[in-house]
Parts: sequence; C-alpha cells; structure tokens
Amino acid sequence: MASAPGPDETTGFDRTLAFTVAGRNARGRLVRLGPVLDEIIAAHAYPAPIRHLLAEALVLAALLGALLKDVDGQLTMQAQTQDGVVDLLVCDYRGGELRGYVRFDRARLDDLGPNPTLHALFGEGYLAVTFDLATSGQRYQGIVPLEGDTLAQACESYFVQSEQIPTLIRLGVRSDVDGCVAGGMLIQHLPDGEEGRERIHVQLDHPEWEHIQIMGGGISRTELVDPALDLESLVWRLFHEEREVRVEQGPSVVKGCRCSGEYYRSVLARFGVEERQEMRNEEGLILVDCAFCSRIFEIDLD
Repeated sequence: MASAPGPDETTGFDRTLAFTVAGRNARGRLVRLGPVLDEIIAAHAYPAPIRHLLAEALVLAALLGALLKDVDGQLTMQAQTQDGVVDLLVCDYRGGELRGYVRFDRARLDDLGPNPTLHALFGEGYLAVTFDLATSGQRYQGIVPLEGDTLAQACESYFVQSEQIPTLIRLGVRSDVDGCVAGGMLIQHLPDGEEGRERIHVQLDHPEWEHIQIMGGGISRTELVDPALDLESLVWRLFHEEREVRVEQGPSVVKGCRCSGEYYRSVLARFGVEERQEMRNEEGLILVDCAFCSRIFEIDLD
C-alpha cells in the first residue's frame, strides 16, 4: 500500500469492504451499517438491550455473508436456546440483502437490568452458522455452544471449531437520538489459500497469524462506528507497514425481507385444498405474519 487513501475513496454507510494482506496469507472484511440498521430495527419496538444485540448480529451476518463468493448464496446465523430470555435470534444475508429478528421474553428481560450479559440473555444456548451455495447446491453448517462474552467471540469459536480457520472479529455499536451505527471487522489466516479446506489443525501460534492478530486487534470500537473515518482509512491505519494490501469494495447492504403477497400465495399454493381451507379465517382469508418486518399479509387464494 503505497499511500493513504484519497478523499474520494470511501465506502460510506451500508457497504462492505474486502481486503487481503497477501504477504501474511490473511484476508479481511469490514462493514459499517447505518440507515439500513435503523430500517431493520424500526420494524419492532425493541428495548435497548435487544436493539444492541440485534445490531451486533446484523453486522456479523454482513461480515460472514461478505465471505461468500457465490453472489446468489445465503448466509444464515441463528442463536437459539430453551431456557434463555432470548429464545431465538436469526439473521441472514444474501447478495447484499440483510434482515434479522429477535424473539424474547419482555418480563424476564426487564429483570436483568440495562446491560445484561450474553449468558444472561441466552443461558445455555447454541450458535448455528449456515452457508448455502446456490450455484453448487451445497450447504455448510456448523453449530457451537453460545459461549464467551459476546456474539463475536461465539463466531470466532465457530470458525476455529467448524472451519479450522483462525479468525479475529471486532464489533462496535453506537446508539443515540440520531439513530444506530454499527461496524465490524473480520480477519482470517488462510495459509492453505482461500480454496484449501484440508487443514489438519488450527495454527493459532503461527507467526503470520500472531502478527496479523496483534495489528488487527488494535482497532477500537470508536473507529468502527466513526462515520468520518472511511473503511479504506481503517485498513491503512492497521496495515500501512505491510508491503502490499489489496482492497475491493463489496456490494451495498440493503434491507432484504423477501415477504410479499405474491410470494406467500406461491407457498400456500403448494398445500392441498383441505389444508388451505383449514387455514382460512371467518372472512375466508389466510393470515401470514412475517416476523422479520412485523407485517401481516391477508392472502385470498380465490
């Protein structure tokens, strides 16, 4: 990287940035969400702790989704538990489209105070990460215990245990009267190349990874959510001493709830006549509730 990025080299809000530190066999992703975050969260009257949790989860989903080379592929991240205050958190990312939803017990949440821990929210839960590749039809899924202090730490455990890839994740969330801003960075060590999956063990003590981990770990939450600091400048701050760092802008991130009356009609049409009849209300309509966008669709198949 020969010089600092110029004023026009900016990604702004709701975009992803890919970067590669070739000499260290490392790849990374950066994302900063703004308006799209407010749009997704506004669908529900979430209390502050749940807004913060969902903002972190949406950033993680965008980071992990940005790893997909298949533009029609989908990343789904789901955290679930049987005994937690939050019994379901689900986010997915497909081709720049992002959505997320949290289901929780409001009464139990109020008893936890303003800053509940991850364990207080989920109890003994688990995290499932699924990559669906549209081109090949393949699906990769890993499930790990929902351990650690943050969702980011749980995701790091997923990559170490399920993918055997040393991974560093940093997140930041800022919420005020002007709205919510969240940013994140993911860095991975891939000494076998991006296509290599024959990894006997995770080399967490590899000199290249130790160096990248120290450099990348220096990023602050404030930097991740600072709109005056573009994502290219963040990469420059962290790795300007490296001989070569390649950056590539990713797609814009938009709210991607795919619900519509036409879509639900096509789904319901797959059911038998008697099954559809049982679904109808007194007016002859089938009511479909989309949890992601908090809308109820009245479907008249006639």
